[in-house]
Amino acid sequence: MTDSDFTISVVIPAYNIQDYIARAIDSVLAQTHPPDEIIVVDDGSTDNTSEVIATYGDKVRCTPQENAGLAAARNTGIKAATCQCIALLDGDDEWLPDNLRLQVELLKRHPDLTWSTSNYIRCLCDTERRAPHFKITKAQSLLGGKDTFDDFFDAFRAEAHGNSNTVIIRRTALIEAGLFREGMPFAEDIDMWFRLAMRHPRIGYVPQPGSIYHLHRPGSLAVDTHPEKKLMVISDLVERSLALAREFNRQDKFHPCATFYMRRIIRANLFYKQMAGPIRNMLDQFDPLFSVPYKTMIRLLTTFPALTAGACHTISKLVRFFNLRRRVVRPPQK
Repeated sequence: MTDSDFTISVVIPAYNIQDYIARAIDSVLAQTHPPDEIIVVDDGSTDNTSEVIATYGDKVRCTPQENAGLAAARNTGIKAATCQCIALLDGDDEWLPDNLRLQVELLKRHPDLTWSTSNYIRCLCDTERRAPHFKITKAQSLLGGKDTFDDFFDAFRAEAHGNSNTVIIRRTALIEAGLFREGMPFAEDIDMWFRLAMRHPRIGYVPQPGSIYHLHRPGSLAVDTHPEKKLMVISDLVERSLALAREFNRQDKFHPCATFYMRRIIRANLFYKQMAGPIRNMLDQFDPLFSVPYKTMIRLLTTFPALTAGACHTISKLVRFFNLRRRVVRPPQK
């Protein structure tokens, strides 16, 4: 296997992030395994983002477009790419220097792989809090002595699926899966990973962190979405994925993954008293995927939504005050 089998196009979407885009580009230029091309898609920025990109000259190919959102910006970059593999990086995050080297070495060891990902660092840098998503030893333990997961859906349930900044994918597989679903206000990455995993279950995983994911990201391409709308987006995503699982005969692996994903979403929405009704609707819509004890517990909690939401916020504050949480996460919003 030669380096020509792993030519890499880096695709960076950017929207009004003049204060962050240089950090992202610099982190790509600092890679110990340099990429073959860097494509920055300026998604209709109205600040000085395009001017900052221009300072890099021919080191970076800037592809401007009218504002169309994160998924569309990624798709524009993927279509413009000329290399076999696509490595994604959000314009307000950054890579660690060995990200590409470690993943290319893994892909060379497993030439049958379509995609790989890695551990990453979660950072609330405005409060100087940062930590790996997993300790390296835990990530190694999850792999069981290997450097691949046999099935992405198992990795997802173990929360070892990396994030968008740590994924390298063969360009042909992205095109085969239909590219990112445009118009989704969020979770467009999960939607894509599910579609890829139906076709290509096995995925490589590097235990060492490959990127820094900045949780507090003003001006990002993410869209603020009302909690009820978020539940609708997730429900639609899961419905589509269940249909795809039937098509690819992957129900045995996807159903537990879907249950895990929805339980995580429901838990997060218990912080909002107005979400009791939508949570119950989700339970009804996906009734066969939830156990009777779980459904009973959630129905009880949503019977007194204000009390439940208040208790959730109190517990969260205590966990943060006593530094009991092992993972760096965004504070829940009122």
